[in-house]
Order: sequence, then C-alpha cells, then structure tokens
Amino acid sequence: MIADLKLSEFIEALSSSKPVPGGGGASAVTGAVGAALAGMVSSLTLLSERHGDVHDEMEEIKARTDQLQSRLLELADEDAAVFAPLAAAYKIPKDAPGRVITLETALLSACGPPLEIMRVCAEVMELFPVLRERGAKMAISDVYAGEILCKAAIKSASFNVFINTKLMKDREKASETDRLAHGMVEQWCG
Repeated sequence: MIADLKLSEFIEALSSSKPVPGGGGASAVTGAVGAALAGMVSSLTLLSERHGDVHDEMEEIKARTDQLQSRLLELADEDAAVFAPLAAAYKIPKDAPGRVITLETALLSACGPPLEIMRVCAEVMELFPVLRERGAKMAISDVYAGEILCKAAIKSASFNVFINTKLMKDREKASETDRLAHGMVEQWCG
C-alpha cells in the first residue's frame, strides 16, 4: 500500500521504470498533502484561545480533512490497481475476439480513480475559504499551499482521465467522462 511507504520509498518507486505508482498516485498523494495542510491549519486554530468562537467549526474541518486525506491515499492504491487490467488489455492481440470490449472496459475503469481523486480534492477545496477567513492567521501560507496542491492534484488527475477517454471507442461515454473532468478543472483550477 502506498500509504504504508516511507516518503523516500514512494519517491523512489515513482522515479523507477515501474508503471505504478505513476501520475495518478502522485496526484492522489499531492491531494492528501493538501488535505493534511488544511487539517494542520484547523489544528493550529484549535490551539488558539483567540479562535474560541470557531472551535466547533475547526473540529469539524479537522475531522473532515482526516477522512479526505485517508481517502486520497486509498485512491493512490486504487489508481495503481486499475493499471494492471489496462496493461493486460493492451497486450491482447488486436484481432482477438473480445479485445475491443475488454480494452474499452479497462479504459473506462482506469478513469474511475482519477475522477474520484478530483472529486475528493474538490471537497478539500471547499474548506479553504473558511480556513482563509477564520483560521489562524499565522498559518495563512499553509492554507494557500494546501489549496495550490489540491488544484495541482485536480489538474494532474484530469490528464489521466483524458489520456484514457481519448482511446475509448464509445465516444458518447468518453465525452461524458471528459465533461465531468473538465467541469472540475474549470470550477477549481480556473
């Protein structure tokens, strides 16, 4: 599991010739770091007596960021898991019966984790305006850093979607999937 790796092990695996972890896993981990920064800002705010009026709200944000951070780390593994069937589908001889359906199914499946990474990062993004406005001011740079990381995760995960939809035969399903990804990029990355 990617979440069980030391950071140096993850970076080493990412820089190796192995196909996973790849861009999807990196997007998920980047989003998890962004969520962790949101959690840190809420934690720091909870320590401040000056912010007693937002204590309950910060506790909710902290609990939510912990959940989202964990989910993003799970998605790094889910993204890696969908790669094997896709790689296997590409190895099926082009004239083999069922290849088109197998490949189409694998391509669509490979879009799932990156779309979910984008969706979960969007949930984290919804927390940053509150943290900017009511969080501890000494941690404002962490709010912006977390926001930038989540935007990067959304944008980078979108490329994993687009590379797969580009190859799909079902252009209607591909367009629908692209619209979902483009919508999140436009909404959160401007």
